[in-house]
Amino acid sequence: MGDMHDAWFFIGVFVFIFLIWIATGGPLHPIAFTGPALSQPQELGGGTYLSLPRAPFSIGNTNASLPGSSGGSVSAGTVNNPVPAFTGGTLFGTPSPYRGLVQLNHYVSGAGSGDPRNEYVEIRVAGDARMPVDLSGWMLVSEVSGSAASVPKGTEVPTSGIVNASEPIILSPGDRAIVVSGRSPIGASFRENKCIGYFNTFQSFYPSLPQNCPTPSDELSSFYGAGYARDTACIDSVSKLSRCQVMLTPPAGASGACQSFMVKYLNYNGCVDAHRGDADFTGSTWRIYLGRTNSMWRTTREFVKLLDVNGKTVDAFSY
Repeated sequence: MGDMHDAWFFIGVFVFIFLIWIATGGPLHPIAFTGPALSQPQELGGGTYLSLPRAPFSIGNTNASLPGSSGGSVSAGTVNNPVPAFTGGTLFGTPSPYRGLVQLNHYVSGAGSGDPRNEYVEIRVAGDARMPVDLSGWMLVSEVSGSAASVPKGTEVPTSGIVNASEPIILSPGDRAIVVSGRSPIGASFRENKCIGYFNTFQSFYPSLPQNCPTPSDELSSFYGAGYARDTACIDSVSKLSRCQVMLTPPAGASGACQSFMVKYLNYNGCVDAHRGDADFTGSTWRIYLGRTNSMWRTTREFVKLLDVNGKTVDAFSY
């Protein structure tokens, strides 16, 4: 009888152990298939899990960058200079790297004028731009009419009476350009300078050229030469002249020295020769002429775009 109790006792122990084994995973428990499990890296003291390097977007493309960036840097018009939204189905287009550095004045003067010489828009380069901007080859485009015109080359310091060589139109930081739809009165685009007002004598400009030429009296005292103080008649005659006034016919009875002075210095070319080296000779405004014979812009419901040489949108506005 005692043997029977012992047998049942051992059977109960085995059943108990079997039930515990089943409850802990049975044949699926890792110890049933492998040896002792290794600790994870952080448990070995590494602190982080090991991982393979990831390609930014796809395997093999090591130059991928975030949308809206170029070469890893955010492109113009994405964060600090958001692209404006326009209505009527017109799109701004791809923003140019110059966006925010070069701007239109968002107004067309004389839009739809019967005379394209009286129609213009202004372009400005920001004062904090880090380098000059070459506008040659940029485009002004009407998204409404389809009219388009390329910014031509010009002559920074033109000479009167000759055909001037053309050169790129380069605006320095803080400079502006008045872009006229029509043809240039002197046959070329040009930068304003200290003597440019003399051109007003024979041609009409819109807007008018600045009359900031040196005063005739200052020119006389600087360039008359010996005997200046004794030629009171010349001093009196010159004192009555206004800035930028060309003296075509010296007054009757004027001394030879006085006549020579007037003919040599009181005109555009003579002024340029005398003052080209002055620190304040060069102005900050270009006059650019698109050479059109009809208006570029509509009177109303217009959409104006400025495109860089790569066809990307620098600025745009509608009215």
